[in-house]
Amino acid sequence: MKTRAGVAVAGTLAAVIVGTSAGTAEASTLQSRALSWASAQKNDRYQYGAAGPSRFDCSGLTSYSYKKAGKSIPRTAQGQYNKAKKLNRKSLRRGDLVFIGTSSKRIYHVGVFAGYWSGKDWMWNANTGSYRGRKVVLAPTNEYTKGSPRAYYGRF
Repeated sequence: MKTRAGVAVAGTLAAVIVGTSAGTAEASTLQSRALSWASAQKNDRYQYGAAGPSRFDCSGLTSYSYKKAGKSIPRTAQGQYNKAKKLNRKSLRRGDLVFIGTSSKRIYHVGVFAGYWSGKDWMWNANTGSYRGRKVVLAPTNEYTKGSPRAYYGRF
């Protein structure tokens, strides 16, 4: 099990990765706390239906991260999307949620938005793909939108 001290270190690392300072006012927002918790789960194993503390599916990671940050959110990706305040991509802030689906009524994946760099949107998510090792990873959003799926965005 991870300790709170480990989360602080991972949170600082996440702040460096997403280009913020751990000492800014942003570090105290719900979204930034959720981002820190999600990043602290790096390399934890993927397991369908798992919601922590050491194994996760996608919505288990987001619900766990938000709960640890101080807010209970629905357990499933579709439930989270349904309850979240809808955003457009330009309104997206680190720690918001990125939903993947074939439509807004068919959301099947979710991650915590980490930021923009190298010309891409990045998110922490529990990845089911063997190419990333079936674990919690930081990955570009466009890996999940090839073909017909698209990204939707939300905030709690």
